[in-house]
Amino acid sequence: MSHGLKRRVVLVGGLATGSLLGMRGTASASVPSYIRKNPFTLGVASGDPSHDGFVLWTRLAPEPLNDDGLGGMPNTVVPVSWQVATDERFRRIVASGTVPARPESAHSVHVELTGLEPGRDYWYRFRVGPHLSRVGRTRTAPAPHVLVSRLHMAFTSCQHYEEGYYSAYRGLANDMPDLVLHLGDYQYEYAGVEGRPRFHLGPETTTLANYRQRYAQYKTDEDLQAAHAAAPWLVVFDDHEVDNNWADETPQDPDLQPPEVFLPRRAAAFQAYYENMPLRRRSIPRGIDMQVYRRVAWGRLATFHMLDTRQFRDDQGCGDGYKDCPAALDPNRSILGKDQEEWLIDGFHRSRAQWDILGQQVFFAQRDNNAGPVKVTSQDAWDGYVASRQRITQGWVDAKVRNLVVLTGDVHAHWASELKLDYDDPTTPTVGTEFVTSSISSGGDGFDSDPADHPFLQINPHLKFYNNLRGYVRATISPEQMHVDFRVVPYVSSPGAETYTRASFVTVDREPGLHQVYDNPSIQAARRAPRTPQEWIDHTVYEETERYR
Repeated sequence: MSHGLKRRVVLVGGLATGSLLGMRGTASASVPSYIRKNPFTLGVASGDPSHDGFVLWTRLAPEPLNDDGLGGMPNTVVPVSWQVATDERFRRIVASGTVPARPESAHSVHVELTGLEPGRDYWYRFRVGPHLSRVGRTRTAPAPHVLVSRLHMAFTSCQHYEEGYYSAYRGLANDMPDLVLHLGDYQYEYAGVEGRPRFHLGPETTTLANYRQRYAQYKTDEDLQAAHAAAPWLVVFDDHEVDNNWADETPQDPDLQPPEVFLPRRAAAFQAYYENMPLRRRSIPRGIDMQVYRRVAWGRLATFHMLDTRQFRDDQGCGDGYKDCPAALDPNRSILGKDQEEWLIDGFHRSRAQWDILGQQVFFAQRDNNAGPVKVTSQDAWDGYVASRQRITQGWVDAKVRNLVVLTGDVHAHWASELKLDYDDPTTPTVGTEFVTSSISSGGDGFDSDPADHPFLQINPHLKFYNNLRGYVRATISPEQMHVDFRVVPYVSSPGAETYTRASFVTVDREPGLHQVYDNPSIQAARRAPRTPQEWIDHTVYEETERYR
């Protein structure tokens, strides 16, 4: 290993062995002879970068869509070789090794590296016998004391395979970000429905085999593979990785899924999630428990607080949907749980970052859909846990966090919002900013419109932008500002759509709030879709509470 760097490698499921044979050499005699097809059909990925390393991931599946979820692999351990280089042609290899892919983990591998140089690109690849994986690009975070001048990142969520194609991921990959956040709904649990652009294999996912097959089907998508290979990812789950709108140990339909049914399902879902994501060993599931809330620092520029709004929440107070719900105001209820709330607020007090960023799942700002005195809000979002939201907001205000930004998924539309201590008094100071990404494909093609037409923006003056096309959010963070582009595709019902910027906003250092950028030449004028206010409200409520049922 070059430069005298001391590198430590953690290989979940086994220890590193020796030095790697040349990746272009002949198959090692130790590689089983039955691997005659390319086993890298699910691509490669990296994630959870630190200042001196990251996680590398792949999963062997020469026949990825088999209904047993094992991808055509036998019940035996297979050695997988890997290399990391400082150039994409692998002329300067800085780390290498071999890790066993085990059948009990669906032949997935997770390689944790440390001891690499901070703040630089690396390239990686895997090999089994004569088969070479695609090359992935990844990156280490800056050194802890360094205030870098730029972080180019993107965030995304909600990629229902049946609802459309992943063309937006091709645009994201072409952006070549330094970091990607996936904020949940990586896969959907539903059985297939005829007449959609694509079709789910298998029944509704309830068993480990079901979940493994479903992830394999999603990961065969070439645009998704390209996005994973372009940059390291930080991932957190939402509801559809398990069951729609689940809360802690409560499924959406408790009468249909008693604990003896739902809890094994949750354990299976977590196992499959870990097997298919570039997560560190701290996230290995332990039965129905899985650790995914965590902090990732990008030098002194940004700290990402990745949250889990499903596993520890109290059940929705009045069921799902938009409701006037007294339980939403109960001070004893939490969407994060007591321990995670305390962990997050402690992180605010310890932070010395220029930007503190929450990567989380459901809408944070208030969204009242009733122009009258009665407040009608989504009980699955932070609106259903008002006291919990107030504690977190007051926490960052009391800690004097320099810049607080919330990044959100879930709702299948782009939104931008200013965050308030008191949403019922629009004259109170703005204390943070929220950017919400649309879905990659969930909800189908969507439609374009003038954001001002949506009545939510009149009822809730802190809401500043809305768009219902599919896409992702691209952001450039500097010490001075965070510049955000809402990236969209015109359709997802067929492949090949081109990505463009629908709107851009800036939030400035020490000035929480939103400033729209109007001089971006790529921003296209809206194709107006006239609707009455009630039609807008009905559409939004349907999209967010009755999806896919």
